Amino acid sequence: MRALYAAYAGNLYQVRRADNTTMNIPVLAPGSVADSSVQDTFCSGTTCTISIIYDQSGKGNNLTKAPAGGNGPNPDVEAVATALPITISGHKAYGVRVTPETSTASQVGYRNDKTTGVATGDEPESLYEVTDGTFFNGACCFDFGNAETNNQAGPGGSMDAIYFGNARSWDTGAGNGPWVMADMEAGVYSMGGSSFGENPQDLSLPFAFVTAMLKNNSATAVASDGPFTLKGGNAQTGSLTTMYSGSRPTDIQFFGTQNYTVLQKQGAILLGIGGDNSSGAQGDFYEGVMTAGYASSATDDAVQANIVAAGYGQ
Repeated sequence: MRALYAAYAGNLYQVRRADNTTMNIPVLAPGSVADSSVQDTFCSGTTCTISIIYDQSGKGNNLTKAPAGGNGPNPDVEAVATALPITISGHKAYGVRVTPETSTASQVGYRNDKTTGVATGDEPESLYEVTDGTFFNGACCFDFGNAETNNQAGPGGSMDAIYFGNARSWDTGAGNGPWVMADMEAGVYSMGGSSFGENPQDLSLPFAFVTAMLKNNSATAVASDGPFTLKGGNAQTGSLTTMYSGSRPTDIQFFGTQNYTVLQKQGAILLGIGGDNSSGAQGDFYEGVMTAGYASSATDDAVQANIVAAGYGQ
């Protein structure tokens, strides 16, 4: 993990040792990566999990392990803190490895159902994450984004979350995946339309580090601003590719008729799970942002340039 504000000098995450003591992991310097030596020293000779992922915005929207939900009746568990070592510009750091449920209460997942300043209803929202195109599956659902506040499945439009993987139960992309798509509840989507299908413009992203981006504007936005946009690319080089930008799905026949013209986001934040705590997915998470407003293309490009400059894997 790394600081996502140039002046951020606080803690990035907290780890929990096997004896239940905890330690905050700070940045090496303002605007820098995590000081992994603090974690390595604290966890030496024992095991550690990631107990808190801190919100750097100052709003206090920290993520802790997710509670039980409608399709995941057991509370989730914390990620193993040493499961995903990486380098960022030559500095050792760690990511969050989400593993699926293989036995009772073994699914890694994080959630905050009581947030501040998060988009709700049909308010515009923009999200991105840096993830892994080599560690994924087709199960539901490796998500990052906006979800229900009661951990239950809601109607279509209750969520606004990035999905990353190669699930084939709903929309798909080109090739074998993984694809960046949108989990808007009661379906995972790679495009608009009135039925599930394949979007040939939604390219597979099998890179070690992937930038995945989702933007949803309000239903009243002008056509040039979405309202539904997906982008993705190699987080180590190059620019983003627009996988889809246009209208949202309407009149989808899945668990009844689902219409996404006007979203009804509830404002919880989740990572690694579906809105109802669906617990079959796997994936890697390195950084992510969820912000109110529909970002401009220039902002999208600047975000990608910053990610590339951060030097993942270098």
